Amino acid sequence: MSIKILEKKVLADVSASRIVQIKVPSSDIAKKAKAGQFIVLMARPEGERIPLTIADIDVGKTTLTIIFQEAGLTTRLLSKLEAGDSLYALAGPLGQPTEIHKYGKVIIVGGGVGIAEIYPVAKAFKEAGNQVTTILGARTKELLILEQELKKVSDNFYITTDDGSFGKKGFVTDILKDLLVSCVKPEVYNLVYAVGPIPMMRKIAETTKPFNVKTLVSLNALMVDATGMCGCCRVSVGGQTRFSCVDGPEFDAHLVDWDELIKRNNIYREKEQHICKLLIK
Repeated sequence: MSIKILEKKVLADVSASRIVQIKVPSSDIAKKAKAGQFIVLMARPEGERIPLTIADIDVGKTTLTIIFQEAGLTTRLLSKLEAGDSLYALAGPLGQPTEIHKYGKVIIVGGGVGIAEIYPVAKAFKEAGNQVTTILGARTKELLILEQELKKVSDNFYITTDDGSFGKKGFVTDILKDLLVSCVKPEVYNLVYAVGPIPMMRKIAETTKPFNVKTLVSLNALMVDATGMCGCCRVSVGGQTRFSCVDGPEFDAHLVDWDELIKRNNIYREKEQHICKLLIK
């Protein structure tokens, strides 16, 4: 059964970087999904399955908001669809939800399109009574998304841009380190949660480790089946093999084998680029 796109909005379109938001009906998924979980969709019958985080659910729990950035073949095909067009298939919710507790002081970090993934998590932590500090990072001001939405659920709010066009010039880890250095007991931070490009998440893990702050990351490992059947999304965490789709996507950032994750995510890059050139006109 096809799923009609109810709304489409281009959130950013700068320097070949295009971030798109779509809203689709799916009450079955919306009623069960929790922060941190994802869906898998197919844009058309002959296409591939791709995982995308559920960025938001409407109050009536009947629709899902999905945000993605054009990167590979399927996201480019998906971005060509308009409101009224249909997706071929949608499945979820998948993955383990974020463990939401009252930690105390929580820092949420989002980079690039990863900002869409931290939004439902930030809301959930705030609703659980935590003090939420949010740090957003983007290459430039025009690529910053969900600024106002995240401000509403944050007690403290920071923005960085690589080019200095908005907020502080630099990286999210600059502000993160400043916060960790300046905090004194009992005003310590109890958790850091981060989503974004792999190099960013790796740097965050390196930044928080000396401070012994629990740090969670949501990994964007390669997925095919997304239900634990194919093993494509395996990652090494603490010396053990884990599957991002069923054991994750969230893991302890200090235990992730980042070198292996980077190598595995680059396996099909050359073939993907070649296929995109052939099929995207």
